[in-house]
Parts: sequence; C-alpha cells; structure tokens
Amino acid sequence: MITIGIIGYGYWGPNLVRNFFAAKDCCVKSVADSRLERLQQLGKIFPGISGVCDADDIIYDPDIDAVVIATPVSTHFQLAKESLLHGKHVLIEKPMASSVQEGEELIELAEQKNLLLMVDHTFLYTGAVEKMKQLVADKELGNIKYLDSTRINLGLFQPDINVLWDLAPHDISILNYIIKETPYSVNATGITHTNNEIENIAYLTINYNSGFIAHFNCSWTSPVKVRMMLIGGDQKMILYNDLEPTEKIKIYDTGYNHKSDEEKKRILVDYRTGDIHVPKLNTTEALLGMANDFVASIQEKRQPKSCYQIGLDVVRILEASNKSIKNNGCEVLLNTPNRVLKQKNYQVLRH
Repeated sequence: MITIGIIGYGYWGPNLVRNFFAAKDCCVKSVADSRLERLQQLGKIFPGISGVCDADDIIYDPDIDAVVIATPVSTHFQLAKESLLHGKHVLIEKPMASSVQEGEELIELAEQKNLLLMVDHTFLYTGAVEKMKQLVADKELGNIKYLDSTRINLGLFQPDINVLWDLAPHDISILNYIIKETPYSVNATGITHTNNEIENIAYLTINYNSGFIAHFNCSWTSPVKVRMMLIGGDQKMILYNDLEPTEKIKIYDTGYNHKSDEEKKRILVDYRTGDIHVPKLNTTEALLGMANDFVASIQEKRQPKSCYQIGLDVVRILEASNKSIKNNGCEVLLNTPNRVLKQKNYQVLRH
C-alpha cells in the first residue's frame, strides 16, 4: 500500500481526495490546508483522513510515501522540491511549475533521488483523448493538418497566472500526447481588462516544421462555456466537444483535394463530404485513472502516461507564450532539448 498525503483542499483538492480514496493499493493518510473551514469540510466527508494546517506535517511525515500537490502554481516548485528532498514521490497539479528552469530542477532532483515525479494532466486519461490518439496513430484521418481548440467561460479570474496558464495546459497536454512532432515556435496575443497585467483573453498559435499548426482560444470573459477541439486531416476530421454528455467525439468523413491550374494561375479545390461516425468511448472517470496510474507507476517502477516530459513541454510552451504576448505577438522560438525518459527503480522510501 502506498500512503498518500495531499496538500491543498480548495477547488481541485476534494476531487483528488475522493479519487485517491477510491484508488487501488493506496490510502490517504493526511490532507493539508491552512483554512480551518476547509479541513472541517474534509472531516465531514472523510472522517478517517487526518486534516492538518501545515504542509510540513505531510512533507516531514515518515509514514507518507507520496505527496499530491493541489495548490496555486506559484507554490508548486517549493512544495515539490521539499517533498522530493524528503524522499517522497510527487504528483503536481498542472501546470508543473512557474518556469522551465523550475521544472528542469525538479526533474533532476527526482532522478537523483530515484523518485517518481508526475503531473496531473487529467484529460490524457479520458476515453475521448485515448480515441483521438488512436485515430491519429492509425492514420484514420490521413495526414494531420491542424488542431484548433476553444476553451472559454465566465471566470474564475486567477490572481497569479494569466488565462493561458490556467486553461491552455489541458489542451496543450492533449496536443503533445496526440501529435508526436516537436514544435519550433509560438505566437501569442492577449489582453487584460482588469489593469493587473494578467491577461483574461488570449490566443496562442504553435508552429511546426511540417506545416501542421495548432491554435488555442482561451477566455475568462465569455457568456457561455465552450470546451471544443477540432483535429483536421486530409481524409477525415474530428470534432471533440467535452461538454457533450454522450457523443463527445464525432468523426467527419470530410476532406478536400487541391491542384494548381497553371493557365488560370489559381488553386482548384475539390471538397468531399461523407458520413458522420460517433465512436463508443471508455467512460471510466479520468481522475481515477490518473490516480491509479500514479500508484501503479510507483509500484511497477515505470513512467506514467502523464510523465514529467509532457509536463515540462507544456511549461516550455506557456513560458514562450508569455514572451510573445509581452512583445506584441512576435514569434518566439522554442528551445526543446531532447530528454530521454529514464527507467528508474522507484522505491517506497521511509525515514
């Protein structure tokens, strides 16, 4: 049994506690939160789990094997670093850290300590994303040309990160999981309507050498909530609507061909429209799948699906997007060194 301590019982913490409570081969010993009313709420729902006010009570607890961090992004690095230094496996909420430098330091420390470091990109565990990955890998869509994502709603305005850092990690992680090509640059624009230099509307474009392009529209100021992604190939296209209760994915047998008419000096485009297919998806709760993967990865000494490399790549793109926004949307090249995931002999360490 892997003994878990969870730091943070705010917006996402209760979901993590519920799913780790239900996960295989683990038990939640303690949850830390500085707000007494949150710990009282914890006690009503999970009377068997200890509520503590200080994160150190979890980090320094010799009986806890792994720490789950669900706190503001600005605190991720220090809490994760202290946890790793004290021999704990670590799961961090997205995004992994506030900078690439912080992320790389955590990875180096985890490798030195022979510990598992994982990022909770929950969408990688959904049936919809698994199906999309399979369709792309099997060339069902033909050659992939674009990915277009819209993730907008009214609030919640974050006090420490802009809308891209808040909403885009979900879709960037899906992009990096499905598309194996490495991007070379980004362009981003955004605006703040609260005069605090934190953008509440932003647009991000990720560029690839092959001509594939990915675009993200994120906003905290939309009157409607939209969670939609399009993936276009030259043979078929996917519409992924996460708010759809049953038919989250629709595959359109739709495409186009083009050729040049040299005499008339124009491009001739042929459009093709066919059937719409709605595939059956795995309906297991994604967060439970993530929790089980974290525990199993510790036990089996392997890298999880949502590995630290995906987490670091997301931060790399977000960091570059900040530079682009502050420079009026100019192109920012991505420095993406090849890091080989090491198979570590992860151990359950006790003091």
